[in-house]
Amino acid sequence: MADFHQNGVIATLHKLTDRPIEEMEAELLKFSKKRPMALILPSLFSELEGEALPHIVEELKKVPYLGEITIGLDRASEDEYRHALKFFGGLPQHHRVLWNDGPRLLALDAELKEHGLAPTELGKGRNVWYCLGYTLARDEAEAIALHDCDITTYDRSLLARLIYPMAHPNFSYEYAKGYYPRVADGKLNGRVTRLLVTPLLRSLEQVLGPNEYLSFLDGFRYPLAGEFSFRRDVIPDIRLPSDWGLEVGILSEMYRNYSSNKVCQVDIADRYDHKHQIVSAEDSTKGLSKMSIDICKLIFRKLATEGEVLNKPFFRAVKAAYFRNALDFVERYKNDAVMNGLRVDVHAEEDAVELFAQNIITAGKTFLDSPNERPFIPSWNRVVSAVPDIFPRLVEAVEADQAEFSK
Repeated sequence: MADFHQNGVIATLHKLTDRPIEEMEAELLKFSKKRPMALILPSLFSELEGEALPHIVEELKKVPYLGEITIGLDRASEDEYRHALKFFGGLPQHHRVLWNDGPRLLALDAELKEHGLAPTELGKGRNVWYCLGYTLARDEAEAIALHDCDITTYDRSLLARLIYPMAHPNFSYEYAKGYYPRVADGKLNGRVTRLLVTPLLRSLEQVLGPNEYLSFLDGFRYPLAGEFSFRRDVIPDIRLPSDWGLEVGILSEMYRNYSSNKVCQVDIADRYDHKHQIVSAEDSTKGLSKMSIDICKLIFRKLATEGEVLNKPFFRAVKAAYFRNALDFVERYKNDAVMNGLRVDVHAEEDAVELFAQNIITAGKTFLDSPNERPFIPSWNRVVSAVPDIFPRLVEAVEADQAEFSK
């Protein structure tokens, strides 16, 4: 059971009781009359063949308050798209599968590329961006949640708690970030949050002094959680990164666009596990190594836009401070694990710290070498200003795919 402590500038909505899911869903069903709700599921086709997503779909079939579900499908052939339509076909909610690799959506993507408005690389960021555009185009939902499709510990209470702050008519939040303990199979997980993000934020404040943006990020218990919800009016102006910096990038956009009292974090699960990424220490284009570089680059670029001067001595100082702070966190987490009867591999933890420390320098060098790199996909407001009919055409393309391939 969670504590009730409020730390930092972000409101924390705890799980203080084991409230029956049926009671919460009945309340959400009432809220849905004023604030219709939707869910976005960014998915790889391979996840349809895994263990997690079939169970997630079975849980979603029991959810009474959702008006629509949008599934973004990546890396799928025509046969695989047909299979996906059948796979999700039993959902009782209005649902559509965006075939991102299909000819209709690729044609729209090519047109946006001509305007310099399309995502520049494949990945979750691109998938989520198109799903958000489709949700805007339908203009049905007021409260929208998003969660991953590889959650092996999923039950529908996660979604209920995640969307509740956006659905409640008396809450004024515009964005909610989910959090949970990353404990599974008798050990601590969540290495990138525990061993990179938190000690890096503390180290940057040591070097730079008090900083509102860093304090904002540090107020989140799990800044890299892939589960969040928001009000519809957030979507048109938000810019998404297309790389592994998606979660921190969205937080950075919320910091830019909204005061902190419009943002909250919510305890959504007693336990949480999903597919784990490889470390990939030998190849910085994969796994946790690439993730760490992308996250660092995003934070550095945001600090630069805030007026901070970043140079080689700065990055060396940050690396030195980070290494000391991160090793202290290794000790803290080891003691936390031991007290709770969990396994911990201190050698692997320190290896990760050494990799992340080097990647701070790598990210800094990339930032200095490419100061004009465009890290974000343009906002949908900008897209609509350049291509005014993009929304009806996006809906038309999705409906045409549905009609042609569901036969």
